Amino acid sequence: MIARIAGRLAAKEPGRIVVDVHGVGYELFIPFSTFYQLPDLGGNVSLHTFTHVRDDAIQLFGFSSPEEKALFELLGSVQGIGPRLATNILSGAPVEELVPAIADGDLGRLKAIPGVGRKTAERLVVELKDKVRQVPLARAAAQPVPAEADAALGQVVSALVNLGCSRKEGLRAAEAARAALGPDADFEKLVKQALRHLSDGG
Repeated sequence: MIARIAGRLAAKEPGRIVVDVHGVGYELFIPFSTFYQLPDLGGNVSLHTFTHVRDDAIQLFGFSSPEEKALFELLGSVQGIGPRLATNILSGAPVEELVPAIADGDLGRLKAIPGVGRKTAERLVVELKDKVRQVPLARAAAQPVPAEADAALGQVVSALVNLGCSRKEGLRAAEAARAALGPDADFEKLVKQALRHLSDGG
């Protein structure tokens, strides 16, 4: 199992990067929180990784902190949640929000994450309520997170992807909506503004 990868950032887009390690390019799938911690292309990057083995492929998932990886693994242990949905959940809420939401049984907060319905939210609480308390939050909470990486913006991008946009288009539209409406705009207003931006050819 590959537990960590360090090398040169050769390509990046929301949800996916390529890390060049001595001439070999490793593709990693990442949550938005990790994406916003990345350096510019060509910079050095070091990520905690999870190796997912399928019958037809081996996939790598990368995380900027051990807390993210630990929570990803817990999410993946829940029935019906695969690695892609686990990554999407981490994109929709930062670790320091997601852990208490699960521990406290906050179904409303969990259902606000794109791709998480009531049944999935209930399974998260039932199966992880006690386990999730073992995920340390101190380091994750101490990391500075850019304003554009907050949960609301991540949810907007996920919603746009679910509507058929590419992640790159969704990110551009979400950032344009945030710039137009300001940092206090809520999810619904951001989505409407982002859709308006896309319809205008942005």
